Amino acid sequence: MNDRHSILETIANVFVPIHRDGHKFVFAFAVVTLILFFLAAPLGWLGVIATAWCAYFFRDPDRVTPQRDGLVVSAGDGRVVFADEATPPGELGLPAGSWARISIFLSIFDVHIARSPVSGRIVRSVYVPGAFFNAELDKASEENERRILVIETPEGQRIGVVLIAGLVARRIVTFVEEGDTLQAGDRIGLIRFGSRIDVYMPSQGLALVAPGQRAIGGETVLADLKSGESPRRVRVS
Repeated sequence: MNDRHSILETIANVFVPIHRDGHKFVFAFAVVTLILFFLAAPLGWLGVIATAWCAYFFRDPDRVTPQRDGLVVSAGDGRVVFADEATPPGELGLPAGSWARISIFLSIFDVHIARSPVSGRIVRSVYVPGAFFNAELDKASEENERRILVIETPEGQRIGVVLIAGLVARRIVTFVEEGDTLQAGDRIGLIRFGSRIDVYMPSQGLALVAPGQRAIGGETVLADLKSGESPRRVRVS
């Protein structure tokens, strides 16, 4: 009996819940698939593949988030494309000076649920209209459509989070608003379909990731704001 339960549990863990925002899209894809089957079976099977991909895109897995003060966790799943100092966009309203930015590119195959990188209160939320350049390009941070959030930690530090639409993405959905209090790892939004997330933090924070590295939203530690270590070196192997 225990072995049977273990097998069923293993199978169940393979299927990740779909976020509620994706239900209508999966339903629409399924309806179109049924119509295609009536027209021609090969088209119907293509619809099945498209519907399965849609369900896969909107998956919403639980994450295990470290809760130590000073840690900045990844705001999304994807590949780190930038980890260096940068000037934050004016819409963030952050003080002038040197800031560190870590950018993560989310392909159409990554989980697209955005998560809070730190615990704190949202003190700023701004929508900025813009273009839809490839989100892998650095200019996407300043020219693409985006939603800007600023989170103030209990220690008074401000962290900027920018959800950026990409070449395919045409919609940024946020689940939070100004005044909301968050825990690190809480879900804050969803970007459809392929995008980028920038996280701005005080430059004295020790970056623990490098360009090319894969990050997992809500789990991968991007930086430690309380570390006294020297910058880390990396190599590609």
